[in-house]
Amino acid sequence: MSIAVESFLLNPTNTGTLQRQVQDLVTDGILGGRFRPGDRLPSSRKLATHLGISRITVTLAYTELVANDYLTSRGRSGYFVSDQAPAPVDTLPPPAGPSTVDWSRTLGGRIGTSLTISRPEAWRDYRYPFIYGQPDQRLFDHQSWRRCAMQALGRRDFDALTADAYEADDPELVAQIIRLILPRRGISARPDQVLITLGAQNALWTAAQVLLTQRRTAAMEYPCYPVLRDILTQSRCNTTELTVDNAGLRPETIPPETDVLFTTPSHHCPTSATLPLDRRRALLKRAQDDDFLIVEDDYEFELGFMTRPAPALKSLDTDGRVIYIGSFSKSLFPGLRLGYMVAAAPVIREARSLRGLVLRHPPGHIQRFAAYYLTHGYYDAQVQRTARAFRARREVLDESLARNGLEPAGRNGFGGSSVWMRTPDGVSADDLAARLRARSVLIEPGAAFFRPGDARGQNHYRLGYSSIDSTAIPTGTALIAEELARLQR
Repeated sequence: MSIAVESFLLNPTNTGTLQRQVQDLVTDGILGGRFRPGDRLPSSRKLATHLGISRITVTLAYTELVANDYLTSRGRSGYFVSDQAPAPVDTLPPPAGPSTVDWSRTLGGRIGTSLTISRPEAWRDYRYPFIYGQPDQRLFDHQSWRRCAMQALGRRDFDALTADAYEADDPELVAQIIRLILPRRGISARPDQVLITLGAQNALWTAAQVLLTQRRTAAMEYPCYPVLRDILTQSRCNTTELTVDNAGLRPETIPPETDVLFTTPSHHCPTSATLPLDRRRALLKRAQDDDFLIVEDDYEFELGFMTRPAPALKSLDTDGRVIYIGSFSKSLFPGLRLGYMVAAAPVIREARSLRGLVLRHPPGHIQRFAAYYLTHGYYDAQVQRTARAFRARREVLDESLARNGLEPAGRNGFGGSSVWMRTPDGVSADDLAARLRARSVLIEPGAAFFRPGDARGQNHYRLGYSSIDSTAIPTGTALIAEELARLQR
């Protein structure tokens, strides 16, 4: 690779000779890892013209660098970084000096800092990864996705991939969501009632920004999705936590001063509880009586392999109070970062304007890839394949938990891809997770789903089965039981 001449810039405050400065520019680039063995340097004439110095100065600097094995000369081809050049130094330069900026005052501390769910970067190297939300490449139809990508990259779709759509979405993807996805949840919508987002998390943030102010109150389930807690904290609204039971949210606990309720009725995060139909109707009645809006995060509804999914709140909504959020993260893969919001047209108009200020629109090529994947029926096949695999894994997991005397803390008769668990009294889920890592078992401690300081966070953990093979589940579960027994003793 040729090194651009613009990579070199003399420092006017440097007191060294020009030849020394040129040498330092090259050696700094090599030791900093920016210039690599085999990279071609600018010609002495070109670099001299760029820096405004004499050519002989550059030539002498290059000659000295060749003598010190930083560079090598290849006849008329020019100068290249030598294969014998010193390896890059993995250190940062010293700070310029103490900063005089008061960052606590300047930044304002608006971004949430609650606990997050972490996993090792090399989690795939663990033999028993009971982690949530990560894709299993054995279940994904790579060939069909590649076929759709190649189709979308063709000349026919050039404008959809390359044009600045301003605030608009890909009409093909919106049409497929309206025709194929929403009817499964009993939802009908027009194009002006749908907004494409960068996943469900982006949709939740957008809803919070559009619907909440410092004078409004948001209610959320407890325990809850950690990112939602941070989003609401960032919005500076008033918040209320509503403790869930084995059937999810209790409508009678919603305060009358609530302006917006955030809920996961089909598959509560993290307990996996499903809100019964009578509670759904009672919830909508409360929303109408007390005049508040509902943001429904309907994640994992596609993975209802144990029972038929309950109707979405949005499908039962008669006056447009529900803002519905869906995502392709669990049905396809989280790296796609593609979701959608369905709401009354005035809400979508405001959300679209906000999105236009922040990111214009999601990348056109990603939207068109997904549109073709839906159009050709590959999405349906992918969902069915995933649901079958998850059902088989869940059956093995349930049987293994029972055999080892481990009982789930949450009642989940719907499906999904995880089970909510509780440790015995006096046993920390963090300690359990640390011990299990040493035995190549990964679990997710539950503290992130609770507010800091809540002791219940230390007694819960989540077992995901989206990425672990059925054959590994029995042994992994037995190891969990062994470590729990040791911690109790």
